[in-house]
Amino acid sequence: MLRFAGRLLTVFLTTLLPAHAQEPKPLPQADERYKTDILVVVAHPDDEAAVTAYLARALDEHRRIAVIFTTRGSSGENQAGAEQAAALGAVREIEARSALTTLGINNVWFLSGKDTASQNVLLSLAHWDHAETLEELVRLVRLTRPEVILTFLPGTFIGEDHGDHQACGVLATEAFDLAGDPVVFPEQLAGPMKRLPLENLRPWQVKKIYYFADAEREDIFRGKGPTYSVKEISKLSQKPYWRMALDAFRAHQTQAKSYLDKIAQMDEAQIEKMATPEDGWAEDQHYVLGKSLVGGSVTGDIFERIAPGAIPYARPEITPEPAHPDLFLELAGPWSFYADFRRAHGLTNLPHPEPPEIALQGHGTLVIPLWIHNRTAKAQEITLSATLPAGWTVENGTGKFMVAAKQTAAAQVEVSLPAPDENPAEKTPKKTEPQDVTVGGEANGQPIGQARLRVELRKRALPQ
Repeated sequence: MLRFAGRLLTVFLTTLLPAHAQEPKPLPQADERYKTDILVVVAHPDDEAAVTAYLARALDEHRRIAVIFTTRGSSGENQAGAEQAAALGAVREIEARSALTTLGINNVWFLSGKDTASQNVLLSLAHWDHAETLEELVRLVRLTRPEVILTFLPGTFIGEDHGDHQACGVLATEAFDLAGDPVVFPEQLAGPMKRLPLENLRPWQVKKIYYFADAEREDIFRGKGPTYSVKEISKLSQKPYWRMALDAFRAHQTQAKSYLDKIAQMDEAQIEKMATPEDGWAEDQHYVLGKSLVGGSVTGDIFERIAPGAIPYARPEITPEPAHPDLFLELAGPWSFYADFRRAHGLTNLPHPEPPEIALQGHGTLVIPLWIHNRTAKAQEITLSATLPAGWTVENGTGKFMVAAKQTAAAQVEVSLPAPDENPAEKTPKKTEPQDVTVGGEANGQPIGQARLRVELRKRALPQ
C-alpha cells in the first residue's frame, strides 16, 4: 500500500514540474548529406573534365564534392544522336551525372542558364537572367556549405574564351561574396510559417575560391596558385588521376563520340601513351587563388589553413576607381566590366592580359566598344580614329561626334578583318600572330585616351 502511494505521489509531482525541467527537444539542423568540402561551378556538361583529375585526388583525401552546372549545354553539337536543343540538354545532363558517378560524385545540380555561344560574358549573363541564376546559386551554396569553390577564371583571353565559362566564374565569385550576407536573398533564410513555406537556410561564408583558366596563354597564371600532378596513383582505384579523368569523360558521347570511339579501339599500352602534356590528359593542373579568408600561401595546397566550422561573413574589400581626367575615352564591353568587377570583389590580384585580347574568326568584323566620359560642364566634340594592321579596314564608327555635358556616351568602331591566309604578316591559314588595334580620341586638338586590343585571327572561333 505504501509503495503504491509512493508511485502516485511521484506521478503527481512530475505533472507539477515546470516546463524547463523537461527533456529538451532538439531543433532541426542542416542536412549533413549535402555538406561539401569542394563546390565546383562550371557552365556545361563536360566542363567538369577541366578539374576531374584534381577531384580524383581530393576523393583520395576524403573530401566531399558537389558540382553545379549553370546550363545543360543545349546549344552544343550532338555526335551521338539526333536530339537537339532542349532534348540535347536533357541527354547532356544524363551524361554529366554518369561521368561524375564514375568518380563517385553524386551531388550534382543544374541551374536554369541558357547555353549561349559567344565570347561576350555580358551576353551570357543577359541570356541567363543574371539575378535569377545568382539567386539559385546562392541557395545551393547555403545548402551545400562548401569550404572551397572551384570555377572558371572570369576574364577575356585568347583561347576558347566561352562567354558561358566566364559567366559561371562571375556568378560563383558573386555567390562567394553574397551567400554569407544575411540581407542577401533573406527569404531563403526565413523559417517556415503556416501559410508561407519559406526555406529555412542559413548564411554561409565560403573560405576560399580558386579559378582555372579557359585560355591558351599560360605564363600569366604560373605562380598564382597551386599546381598538381595528375600522374600520381589513386589509392581508391589504383589508377593515375589522369586516367580516372579520361574514364569519366567517356560518358560525354554527344560532344566527343568520334574521339571516344578511337580510344575505345586502343589497347591499354596505346592508352598509356596518351599520358603526355601534348595530349592534354597528363598535363599538370594549375589553379589561380582568387581569395582566401583564412590566410595561407598563394601556391599552397587548396585546403591549407582550412579548419572545420563556419567563419564570420566577410564583406569584400572594394578597390577605389583610379583617377581620371574630366574628359576621357576607354575600352567598354566585357573588358571594362572586368576592370570594375575585379575592383568590386577585391580581386585586383587576378591575372589578366595587357593589352586586352581576343581571338576571332577571320573574314569577319571586329566590334570595339567604347565609353566616352564627359564630366565637363559643356558639350564636347570628339574625333575618333583607328590605327590598324595592314589589310584591316574600318567599316564604321570613326569621325566626329558630340558628347553632352556631364554625360557618358557609348560608341563603337567596326573593323573588317581579312581571312587568316590573307593577312600580309602571316601566310599560314592555321594561325596568325596577334595584331594590335588602337582607337584614339581627340578633343580640342588634345588626345583624350586610347582603347587598345590585341586580336588573333583564326579559321574558327566563337562569335564575339
